[in-house]
Amino acid sequence: MIGRLSGALLEKHPPWVVVDVHGVGYELEASMTTLVALPAPGEPVSLYTHLTIRDDAHLLYGFAREHERALFRALIKVNGVGPKLALAILSGMDEDAFMRCVRDDDAKALTKLPGVGKKTAERLIIEMRDRFPEWERGEYAPLALEGANGEAAPRDNTADAEAALVSLGYKLTEAAKMLSDLDPHQSTEALIKAALTRRMGG
Repeated sequence: MIGRLSGALLEKHPPWVVVDVHGVGYELEASMTTLVALPAPGEPVSLYTHLTIRDDAHLLYGFAREHERALFRALIKVNGVGPKLALAILSGMDEDAFMRCVRDDDAKALTKLPGVGKKTAERLIIEMRDRFPEWERGEYAPLALEGANGEAAPRDNTADAEAALVSLGYKLTEAAKMLSDLDPHQSTEALIKAALTRRMGG
């Protein structure tokens, strides 16, 4: 099991990143919360990881905080929630916000996330309420993400952000609306996070 990677950040193509560890490039899928926290390509980085093995692929997921990984692992145990939906949930809200939704029975807030309908939201609230002790214990500090955030000379960050939102499960028209009127000079990650914040607040 690969539990953590430390190396140089080679590429960021939301929701994917590539980390070079002693000459081996590891491709990881990450939530937008983690992607926004990452440094610029070329900088050193450490990520907690979760490995999923399927018949047709070995998939590696990366997290800036152990707490986020713990919640991801709890989410994928919920009936009907796979890694893609778990990442979409973590991209749309952080761990504390998700906890509040569960504790307050706020299914409406959860249904704003892509792929989460009313029944799924209710299932998440019921099942996750019993799973909190599994991942809530202890102090989960973030790993040091060294270097400066952001990207230099973006080619078309709005288009990249739109593609990333679609990969999370939003429809193309919905993604375009979420990104409308946002400053296109922001990094791709910043645009995605701003769009998700707008979505959850709307």
